Amino acid sequence: MKVIFIKDVKGQGKKGQVKEVSEGYAQNFLLPRGMARLATDGNMKTLDNQNAAEERRKQEEKAEAEVLGKKLEAEVTELKAKSGEGGRLFGAITSKQIAEALAAKGLKVDKRKIELDEPIRTLGVTQVTVKVHPEVKATLKVQVTEE
Repeated sequence: MKVIFIKDVKGQGKKGQVKEVSEGYAQNFLLPRGMARLATDGNMKTLDNQNAAEERRKQEEKAEAEVLGKKLEAEVTELKAKSGEGGRLFGAITSKQIAEALAAKGLKVDKRKIELDEPIRTLGVTQVTVKVHPEVKATLKVQVTEE
């Protein structure tokens, strides 16, 4: 019996997958628990429509991420910090501070998306990679000036 899985079922299939299972397993376990639906023509069309809508949503998210990435690359984020001799900072500039500075400019970026290997500890301009989307990365310029 062909069924469409509504939920992930361990050892059988993932959500949205169409698979052949034994009739007893489908009738007695999957269907009563709402884990699967029969693979009728109507249900198959519904599944296709859902997959198409999901694909469109992913494309829109990627397009929005690319626009945000272009804005970030055009932007120079300026942060002020106290520094000592030779341009060394007292403390450091972290991804949280960068995210807050971007939020003040109206660009919402999660601090976990900012890829800083180690905090910025010197004055000047630093290139920072921001992972806006799994497929889109942008390079942000962070300028640290003396307070």
